Amino acid sequence: MVSPLIALQQVDKRFSGGLLALNGVSLQVGAGEFVALLGPSGCGKSTVLRLVAGLDAISAGRIDSPALSARGPAQTAFVFQEPTLMPWASVFDNVWLPLRLAGMSRGAADAAVRAALASVGLADFASAYPAELSGGMKMRTSIARALVTQPRVLLMDEPFAALDEITRQKLNDDLLRGWTSHRFAVLFVTHSVFEAAYLSQRVLVMSARPGRVLADVSIGEPFPRSAEFRVSQRYAEICRELSQALESAQAPQAQG
Repeated sequence: MVSPLIALQQVDKRFSGGLLALNGVSLQVGAGEFVALLGPSGCGKSTVLRLVAGLDAISAGRIDSPALSARGPAQTAFVFQEPTLMPWASVFDNVWLPLRLAGMSRGAADAAVRAALASVGLADFASAYPAELSGGMKMRTSIARALVTQPRVLLMDEPFAALDEITRQKLNDDLLRGWTSHRFAVLFVTHSVFEAAYLSQRVLVMSARPGRVLADVSIGEPFPRSAEFRVSQRYAEICRELSQALESAQAPQAQG
């Protein structure tokens, strides 16, 4: 059996104020796998991403990921809920940023930056500034900045939650095209059953705080996925299964 690219084993996370955010979280993500973390707000989904990215330390248990290895950071990219673009910099320069921080000149990075922009449909906006972009275009820029380093792992923290449904569905499709082409591993946080069902190979359902993984649902539908899949009976069945798993995952907290 191939070793997982990301593995959490009985991980706890307690913050300095005493709040227990995660309790005994165990999960695995294989190379090239698309996995969604689904759960209610405050259940610790974003905390899991931060631990995997090496942005925070665990309180107990064990975690393995490229970001925590000696050569890890360049292999891991993070897309946050907000695009977090530099308003004074062009789209090109925003996407160039991680390569520039790695010591690559603007000229040397040109081809990689333009390829990343083309992959998210922004080839004609390299010279634009964030104030000139729509919300969806800002998020595309953020995704291009994450992909420009060609990471092995892409961590995404509800990146499309603030967008309208049409834009959100378009970006879902764009993300899947990029993933299908390059097969980086994705750990995608969402509280949308519909988004998790459409994007993922597996969905890990988390309990309310303190978060832990209580269900691992395999989607088992082939890629590419399309608008037809969204209106199919199978998609409705998957969404119902995930909704039931989410309800069951929260039941112990409701009774306790």
